[in-house]
Amino acid sequence: MTSDMMDMSLTSCATRFGALLERCEVTGRDGHAFELEAGVAATMQILAKARGSSIYVIGNGGSASVASHAAIDLFNVAKLRALTLHEPSLLTCMTNDYGYENAFARILAQVTKPGDVLIAISSSGCSQNIRHAATQAIDNGGMVITFSGFAPDNPLRSMGDINIWLDSSSYGLVEIGHQFILHNITDRFGLGYERLNT
Repeated sequence: MTSDMMDMSLTSCATRFGALLERCEVTGRDGHAFELEAGVAATMQILAKARGSSIYVIGNGGSASVASHAAIDLFNVAKLRALTLHEPSLLTCMTNDYGYENAFARILAQVTKPGDVLIAISSSGCSQNIRHAATQAIDNGGMVITFSGFAPDNPLRSMGDINIWLDSSSYGLVEIGHQFILHNITDRFGLGYERLNT
């Protein structure tokens, strides 16, 4: 561990967080790299086109909390039909019957339709259940936006129509970074930016 990583002062962490956001990479399904602002605009276009369709937001653990917060903001601020798939009885039923790695995919198989959007959040980009869900959303004709971190070649990072990746192996920084970017997107919707940029 470098001495910089050992410095947990708030000032040092804030500096690292700012640098992490500046290094954020956004790519398309074909690997095309976007400038950060162009990538955010492309993400907003996908979400704006989903008006009238459903937006599903999923994650595990801390990323599930990020997903829940993002779904609330997309619903309340952006006025989009956004929801999570974390309802305990449904999720544990699907997990019990089909295995945790297939739980989200089984739910999406029944509810998604062309025009819907899946926002798939995984700090590592390696969670099988999140990747299977992305595959199912694509198979049902939906669009996928991924948020990941850790290794630059993590498998989730190549699965989305838009892939937002943070170059860090710190769960805290990646989760806060994902939440920050999602907040920025919903705040822009709240200010009417999608009408200017779509």
